Amino acid sequence: MEFGYFTLSDNNYSDIKRSPESFVMNIRDEALHAERVGMHSAWIGEHHFATLGVNSCPHLLLANVAATTKRIRLAPAVAVTPLHHPLRVAEEWATLDLLSGGRVDFAVGRGYDRREYVPFGADYMHSLELMDEGLEIIDRAWNSKGPWSFKGQFYDIPEMSMTPQPVQKPVPIYMACFSRASMEIAARRGLNIIFAPFAAAMTFGDLASAVREYRDMCAKFGTKPGRAMCSYFIHLGDTEAEVNYGAERQMAYFKQCALPAFQQEPGKTPPTMLYFQKIVSILEGMTKEDLSDKSILLGTPDKITQTLKKVEAAGIEEVILYFNVGGKPHTMVLDQMSRFMEQVAPHFDGKHHAYREAAE
Repeated sequence: MEFGYFTLSDNNYSDIKRSPESFVMNIRDEALHAERVGMHSAWIGEHHFATLGVNSCPHLLLANVAATTKRIRLAPAVAVTPLHHPLRVAEEWATLDLLSGGRVDFAVGRGYDRREYVPFGADYMHSLELMDEGLEIIDRAWNSKGPWSFKGQFYDIPEMSMTPQPVQKPVPIYMACFSRASMEIAARRGLNIIFAPFAAAMTFGDLASAVREYRDMCAKFGTKPGRAMCSYFIHLGDTEAEVNYGAERQMAYFKQCALPAFQQEPGKTPPTMLYFQKIVSILEGMTKEDLSDKSILLGTPDKITQTLKKVEAAGIEEVILYFNVGGKPHTMVLDQMSRFMEQVAPHFDGKHHAYREAAE
């Protein structure tokens, strides 16, 4: 199992005064540190207008990371395709794949925060359909052998060819999955999939059930299942005080960042997102005593290792880790990343062993 760095650039906290600009630079440093300590990948979220996160251009941040790294995989977490014309998205990530020597893992999602759609004039009510049609256009832009055209419900593209082309043929594409609707698109298109454990538990029962359902759905559509990944919030702590700190920062994220983003207004929510009402009700009543390994890896390296062994057994091939959630100090995040790769990762087979040997 491989391990990666993951962030949504959350910064909307009443008790944290760091600027968005300084936090974006911290994220850049953390992504560079991920390669130094032997992580496989860096997944940088796209958020707009500081309602949850403050990094709006993951492709630009990762282009900077690509210039000073050699092997780490570079990915959005995720590209919110309904907010942009899919041709422009295809151009941006193909260019990054070229500049990085073929290191892009492309991931798509439709987001969940209506507040990010409104200023763009984007159609929140048809976000699922826009994402699906956008994926078709991106696929044609990257994989057509000659000029192509497209006419769909939302986009009408005359015959054209896109440049530059990505180095990878094909570029690995992942679908962020909170719901069966997203899983169905992934299975029908033969895409890789990324789960959030808390959403997988709510929708499918647990991670193992989610992976099984994804594979069964691929069989239904006659497609080959891709890689299954998941993201996890994480905080390593050896003492009660350290664990309590991690729990408090996790609750700050849920209450101050996630809960406002997940609120769904009656009549202004796509039918395929109504399940967020259940997430909201859970978060509104949650306390730090309710935190479990369905949402966060919290505790000693040994405890976290035991949980990840179950995740591995569920069929998950890579876990991307959200170290900087909750406004934790940058130096603490770097230390947590190093500790994880020194004390947890060695218990799992993966490329990180070769990376560490090469570094030594």
